[in-house]
Amino acid sequence: MTARVLVVDDVELNVKLLEAKLSSEYFQVIPAYNGPTALELADSELPDIILLDVMMPRMDGFEVCRRLKANPRTTDIPVVMVTALSDIADRLRGLEAGADDFLTKPVNDIALFARVRSLVRLKRMMEELRLREEICGRFGSQDEHADHAEAISGARILMVEQQGFGASRIADTLAPIAAQVRQVNSGEDAQRVLDDSYELIILSLSMADGDPLRLVSQWRASEGSRQLPILLLADEGELPRLAKGLDLGANDYLIRPVDRNELLARVRSQVRRKRLQDRLRENYRRSLSLALTDELTGLYNRRYVVAHLEELVARVNAEGITDTSLMMFDIDHFKSVNDQYGHPGGDDALRQIADRALRGVRSIDLVARLGGEEFLIVMPETSLDAAVHVANRLRRSVADEPFLIHTIGEHRPITISAGIAIARPGDTVDTLLQRADDALYQAKNTGRNKVVAQDTAPPFAVAS
Repeated sequence: MTARVLVVDDVELNVKLLEAKLSSEYFQVIPAYNGPTALELADSELPDIILLDVMMPRMDGFEVCRRLKANPRTTDIPVVMVTALSDIADRLRGLEAGADDFLTKPVNDIALFARVRSLVRLKRMMEELRLREEICGRFGSQDEHADHAEAISGARILMVEQQGFGASRIADTLAPIAAQVRQVNSGEDAQRVLDDSYELIILSLSMADGDPLRLVSQWRASEGSRQLPILLLADEGELPRLAKGLDLGANDYLIRPVDRNELLARVRSQVRRKRLQDRLRENYRRSLSLALTDELTGLYNRRYVVAHLEELVARVNAEGITDTSLMMFDIDHFKSVNDQYGHPGGDDALRQIADRALRGVRSIDLVARLGGEEFLIVMPETSLDAAVHVANRLRRSVADEPFLIHTIGEHRPITISAGIAIARPGDTVDTLLQRADDALYQAKNTGRNKVVAQDTAPPFAVAS
């Protein structure tokens, strides 16, 4: 993995040293020698990660970090503060300013490369989610509060740590922000209880049995836990294993003895990020639903069915398959339904038509609303005769059971007409839809409440 790294330090030798280390691992380095320059370069170059010295004249690293996180263009760029300071108060001050981690001078190469790679992965994931958020905004489904940095509470945390004073102390520390801190002794127990309700895993590297790093690998390979934050607990001297854990996909770590305030700060950060990611993903899922489904009926819309038919027609032309049928149908005299019962009454009819269509076809069939009162059903592995049978069954289910019009509290009869066409080699989406539409037109012109099937050419085969 390569990345663009902004290195900020007022001492040129320090910048050159980090540049040499990073360049040896094929990272591209952007140097900056003071805070204001760093802010300008971060905004214009949008690096993948920033290594930021704390002690600088004019503007220290804490202030630079705060300004980076306040700028919407740079807020998602990970910041690692590089410092000779080892006081826990300074670490907390950096975390509160928005820093993702600290590296202590002289910088250990293993820690440097592992942290850079881990945080770059995080940034790229956030970029993808932000892109999806923009798509959400186009469809009017964006959560206006997606970036609201609310106080963290009610978190559900799974802790994989031997029962004892250390585990109890962690649970007590997290009590103000956690609805549950469930402690298990082994990886086997963790696998058994883990579900999608958890927002964070705290994993000790000192498990009595099993390999915690293998657990990290398994969780990152599983779809259900791939995005679940993992916070590693390690003893002094376990830096190589920590680095390996970060490479495998762990998100953060703490070194024992665990400072209460740092534990709270790191857990809050991970849970807040998880909730933001979940909101962005849900916005994206909702935007897809709005883009591809009809809001009134819940059926697929024209946009989706046309894309589906493009794939189907391509397969027919490539493989010569001729067992996919289309049924196009609409409500007879729908204008009079709207005129008599108003648009709410018309909407009642459309929703109930959609429901009966879904109940009358197989799970592999696709039901879509093309617009207005017009619907389409795509039936794979269905001959023309079988499609006619399905269409007549649907037609009868509509005609035989009057529809409830909620605006008047009464049932009214409604009928449909349908046209059938079968896909064949040489078709395009337009020609296939046109044949189904021609058959529907014939059904409506010959009395309505009937099904007309078009084979290869007129005359039509009429089935009632």
